[in-house]
Amino acid sequence: MNRTLRMLLTAALAALSTAAAAQVYRVADMNSAQIAALDRAHTAVILTGGILEEHGPLLPAGTDTLMNEWWTQSLAEAIVARPGWKVLLFPTIPVGTSGANVLGGRHVFPGSYTVRPETERDVFMDLASALGEQGFRWVFVMHNHGSPLHNLMLDQAGDYFHDTYGGTMLNLPGLLLGDTAASKARPAATMKEEGQFEVHAGMSETSRILFLRPDLVAPAYAAAKPNTADTPLDAARIAGAPGWQGYIGSPRQASSAFGAREMRERADLFNCAALAVLDGADPSKWTRLSAVAFKDPVIDGIERGTRAEADRIGQAQRAWLKRHEAR
Repeated sequence: MNRTLRMLLTAALAALSTAAAAQVYRVADMNSAQIAALDRAHTAVILTGGILEEHGPLLPAGTDTLMNEWWTQSLAEAIVARPGWKVLLFPTIPVGTSGANVLGGRHVFPGSYTVRPETERDVFMDLASALGEQGFRWVFVMHNHGSPLHNLMLDQAGDYFHDTYGGTMLNLPGLLLGDTAASKARPAATMKEEGQFEVHAGMSETSRILFLRPDLVAPAYAAAKPNTADTPLDAARIAGAPGWQGYIGSPRQASSAFGAREMRERADLFNCAALAVLDGADPSKWTRLSAVAFKDPVIDGIERGTRAEADRIGQAQRAWLKRHEAR
């Protein structure tokens, strides 16, 4: 009897999983009639971001992309678990601004292929317009990247969508949703070596990629010298020093087990926030990273440097176009 019950339960779970998967649609695979038939009131769009950004010699340039795509899948499953709801997934958008290399004033760095802040905002505002004009109301952006400027651009695109079309467009990783239990449970010795401002390619991100794609983590992570930073000023000093390899924190403290727990607990935070929005919560009452990070003078100065470099590149592009506009 127990065996029979187990078999029935397994079959039921498999059927539920198949049914849920059937409610997750990929826009690139659909025709116009299928897209038009989606119930706008009960379809959530997920835009996944994937900045290409240096993560030093130990992690891939697509580190943030790997995390975002995993969290997107988790969020999609959480949404379609609700009766009547569907999810429309867009292909990963490989656009982001202000890579971690700017911490040290380095605007050119192998592995970072970023765009100007306004370009990123324009891309997401254009998508907001296209979705809003077609009547979609719920748009979640999964674009984890720590730059306050990056998050500000996405927040502005979301605010535009809300003010223009009356819907919600929210970059979930741009919300300050709190630390995970895994992060709080780190041993004191680990936290000391990591520092209070471990923001890039240290223990946490190395752990996450050990969980997601261990084949992409260089074995040298286990012996990597710590770059301990307790403040943004520490991080800027380390990143600006000659020979900086591109990471802050202590990769050698990483583990796949910690990464798995971090990824899952962070997914729970994102999923809970998104589902709360679908239930009527007002996301404007939640604190955004972009609303607080610029108050730190060091961070503000770093992002001013990003804007200045973006302006220089933009001026060069416009000058070239002006010289060639008659052709």
